Amino acid sequence: MEPLSVLKTREKRAIVRLTRNSKIFKTIIQAILDKKGENIISLDLRKIPEAAADFFIVCEASSTTQVKAISDHIEDEVKKVCGELPYKHEGKQAAQWVLIDYVNIVVHVMHPEARKFYQLEEMWSDAVAQMHEN
Repeated sequence: MEPLSVLKTREKRAIVRLTRNSKIFKTIIQAILDKKGENIISLDLRKIPEAAADFFIVCEASSTTQVKAISDHIEDEVKKVCGELPYKHEGKQAAQWVLIDYVNIVVHVMHPEARKFYQLEEMWSDAVAQMHEN
């Protein structure tokens, strides 16, 4: 067992807070813009205790082909720029709503009808929302 004096000299690790300015956040937004994603909104969920992530990023694509292209491009760019792979992704088969989970950031690439039906922005209306455009 180490003496208490050793514990005092150990380096303390910095706590990194995820922000809208973080590299992964910016990379995701840019990847969506690259593939002409529309109606891009980020929801800051950090002050909502029930939230499973710090941010949701929601966008829409006009076709299932574009939904798949945007989601694939997000994964490629985040891996290339940030060295991160998603924890999980779902919905690529039907391509109506693709969810990409980066743990602290969850990306929703949705077909307009799916977005209108599920109304994620309404469900998380307590969150601070920000639109992202070119």
